[in-house]
Formats: sequence, structure tokens, C-alpha cells
Amino acid sequence: MADVFTVLAQDHQEVLGMLAELERGPTGATGATEDQLALRKKMTEQLIIEESKHEALEEMYFWPAVRDHVESGNTLADEATGQEQDAKQVLADLDKLGSADADFERLLGKFIVDARQHIEFEESQVWPLMRTALPADVSAELGEKIAAGKKTAPTRPHPHTPPSPGALKTAGPVAAAADKARDAMTGRGD
Repeated sequence: MADVFTVLAQDHQEVLGMLAELERGPTGATGATEDQLALRKKMTEQLIIEESKHEALEEMYFWPAVRDHVESGNTLADEATGQEQDAKQVLADLDKLGSADADFERLLGKFIVDARQHIEFEESQVWPLMRTALPADVSAELGEKIAAGKKTAPTRPHPHTPPSPGALKTAGPVAAAADKARDAMTGRGD
């Protein structure tokens, strides 16, 4: 099984690819057609789904490990989860909007900038310390938990759920079930 850094790096690359594609795509301001705007909304929904799963699983498994294994872990994890909470609020607001809404592009642009900064923070400041501090078996176990957790993770941002492992392990399955039911009823993520 892949270690935690491989699993998270795959997620980061997937998200960065989505962000790049959304940046290139036509917008309402650049004369996008209705079909193009509908596709833009679908692409954004997929981004929100993947990002929601990723952040929930990081908050359940990765950030507690950072706190446990790195001397400055509390500071790093607090900064990262603060960034993630802010991102979840932006994504929650974005998820409510149509792609023709003027605020849609503003929020999407904010998320794109913030997501890139967050990924850079993780990969350049947190991962080097964790690679040194984390035993290989623990890294593999975390990678396995995060990869497996994607099947049952929430598909929508929940900015009001505290980013603590206990709260997420308790509320996460309920939120995920409700998210999946809403997704099925609305066709979101198809």
C-alpha cells in the first residue's frame, strides 16, 4: 500500500489539475455558452467533492499524526486546519451558486489561490518534517486509512464541524451519508 505522502500527493495533483482546468475554462464574463457554464458548474462540484473528502480525511488522520510526531506539530496543524476551515466555508458558499452568478467566479478564484498556498504549505513545510519523524509503518498505515476512507468521507464541505478527529469520526459518517443521499437526489457528482 502507498504511504501517506503518496496518497496525499495524488490528491494534491488531482486538485491542482482541476484548478488549472477551471482557470482555463470560459466564464460568464468571457462569453461562455450555457452548456459551457453548466460544465463549469459540474467541474466545480467535482472539485468540491474531492476536496471535501481530502480535507475530512486529513483532519481525521494526518493532522493528529503531525501533532503527535513533530515538535512544532500543534502549530503546523493549527495553521493547516485553520486554512482548511476557511476553504470549507468558501467551498460551501460556492456550492450554493450557479456558474453564471457573479460571486461564483470571485469565490472560485479565491479558492484557487488559497488551495495552491495550502498545498505549498503542506508539501514544503509539513511534509519534510513528517518524512523525518514518521516511522514507515505508521506512514503506510495512515496512507491506507486515508485511501480507504474516501469511500465513506463527506462529499460536501462542513465548515461548522470542528476539525478534530473525535468530532469528525463521530459526525463524519452521518454527514457523509446525508451528503451521498443529497448527491443522489440531485445528480451531483454524476
